[in-house]
Amino acid sequence: MSKNQGIDPNQERDFEALLEYLKRSRGFDFTAYKRPSLIRRVIKRMQGVAVDNFADYQDYLQVHPEEFAHLFDTILINVTKFFRDEESWEYLKAEVLPRIIENKKPTDQIRVWCAGVASGEEAYSIAILLSEHLGQEQFSERVKIYATDIDEDALTQARMGSYNAKQIEAVPADLINKYFEQSDSRFIFRKDLRRAVIFGRHDLVQDAPISRVDLLTCRNTLMYFNADAQSKILVHFHFALNDQGILFLGKSEMLLTHTNVFTSLDLKQRMFVKVPRLNLRDRLLIMAHNNSEREANNIANHVRISEAAFETNRVAQIMMDQNGLLVLANQEARAQFGVIPKDIGRPFRDLEVSYHPAELRSRIEKAYATRRLVIMEEVEWHLTPTETRYLDILIMPLISDLGTILGISVTFNDVTSNKQLQDELQFARQKLETAYEELQSTIEEQTTTNEELQSTNEELETLNEELQATNEELETINEELRHRTAELNQVNDFLESILASLRVGVMVVDTGMHIQAWNHRAEDLWGLREDEVAGRHLMSIDIGLPVSELKQNVKNCIGGKQDYQ
Repeated sequence: MSKNQGIDPNQERDFEALLEYLKRSRGFDFTAYKRPSLIRRVIKRMQGVAVDNFADYQDYLQVHPEEFAHLFDTILINVTKFFRDEESWEYLKAEVLPRIIENKKPTDQIRVWCAGVASGEEAYSIAILLSEHLGQEQFSERVKIYATDIDEDALTQARMGSYNAKQIEAVPADLINKYFEQSDSRFIFRKDLRRAVIFGRHDLVQDAPISRVDLLTCRNTLMYFNADAQSKILVHFHFALNDQGILFLGKSEMLLTHTNVFTSLDLKQRMFVKVPRLNLRDRLLIMAHNNSEREANNIANHVRISEAAFETNRVAQIMMDQNGLLVLANQEARAQFGVIPKDIGRPFRDLEVSYHPAELRSRIEKAYATRRLVIMEEVEWHLTPTETRYLDILIMPLISDLGTILGISVTFNDVTSNKQLQDELQFARQKLETAYEELQSTIEEQTTTNEELQSTNEELETLNEELQATNEELETINEELRHRTAELNQVNDFLESILASLRVGVMVVDTGMHIQAWNHRAEDLWGLREDEVAGRHLMSIDIGLPVSELKQNVKNCIGGKQDYQ
């Protein structure tokens, strides 16, 4: 039994094949989405077309290309509304937006990115608040709101900015009058202000982020992605935001395990600020996805700083390339082992340092062969008959991202003082290591618990939004039923008025000759009320006429043999 929604391994393989087919045929990559909720949504759509397994559903998609749109509508849950989670929006209005505006010059542009915008309500909500803070003229001149989503149908609806009364019920009445124009039963966001909101399709995992953003909203979207995809998206968000930028997430998203990228401004309201500097790995990841010249220059500066740090390092270190030629030796190594500038480029095995203070050549061969760090501990280095030092020598193969060996680094750590204190510190060190391990274990358990709680919270929120989407569908169906019932009642009233207006007695029977209608004139003629004869067989009532003689004529009319008699 698989962990994915209780499906067996064969079904799981078919499901992964279905995801690959969607990516290959339509460009939608759902492989980064959380499997349990994704499987639930696909199964829901399969039930709608009466398909039992994923392989058959893939065949169904190939035969019925119009099904793709229905599937994507089911998977991409577009649950949103104006000023969703009112308390968070009040905090944004009172604390965050004034902070952003204060950090800007009066002529500076304010850039906002609304990711996962669905049908546009959140983008227009921010537009309203910024317009209230800046005034409509300043808003039009200074603000750009980039609203993105992967769902083209939702973006098409968002671009129109047209909503019904229920969709804007969370907007205060004075703001509705100020920012919306009513057309029949629809409320349309003002066209002159809508120009500041730019809608576009964007894949948070695959596409490069928008840059130089002051406010980034991505509410209840991250929870649909797995941990790896969330990390990648958050690195993109980090690049997108200015140093003073704010990240606004949904109520189920807390970033407890991503404090190296963002730190909380107000955790309760899900407001976060970026950590100003990322490590080199994260910066390289951003550069790889965005080909940023500025970031490339920053990394070049980082390399120069690294070289300067290598040269001034108090620990002796030398490096050689894959051909065994000496390429680097820092100041400490040159001073300790007599390496001179002319030695750069010479074979390392020809230098005295290769065999004194220790035989390094065989160890270097071992490091090449095993592709692992080789450590020589407490090597005795006899400087004079009376002076001895102890060195830890670390021989490290330098391996590229592609797995090829670039060279070897040899580091000489002077551990003389450590050896002299080793016996005295041994017992204390053991106790410290034990305490540290216990603390680390406790921290890891706590982290695991937090991640499990976060995952459970996200899953519950996903289920909640699915239920909300289902409720909206049911409300739409109920509205259609009410409309059809009203039409049916209207038709019945019309027919009843026709029957009542006739000055002759009229009875209406069904194909079984059971009475369905009996007008007032018939009541006057034959003395029977409609409720007394409704549903009775025509031949069973006594109206003082030989109704049995009508039997064949009625059957002929019902059977279509004659139009009337």
